[in-house]
Amino acid sequence: MNWNKLVRQIHRWLAIVFTVTVIVTFVALAQEEPVVWVSYVPLLPLFLLLFSGLYLFVLPYAAKWRTARRTRAER
Repeated sequence: MNWNKLVRQIHRWLAIVFTVTVIVTFVALAQEEPVVWVSYVPLLPLFLLLFSGLYLFVLPYAAKWRTARRTRAER
């Protein structure tokens, strides 16, 4: 499997995990005596989403930079 496809697939699954953790957090905090530490649970998938999303965001620009550098080297 291509590295970019792997990161894209991981990013999709992290989005699902993040959504589920946010829903669980809302349910847990709606209880009569909420457990406060549950509100920190979505942070881990959120940070992983941040890094994978930044990687996916930079991919097209990196391809342009590589193409531009290659065409300059051929001249």
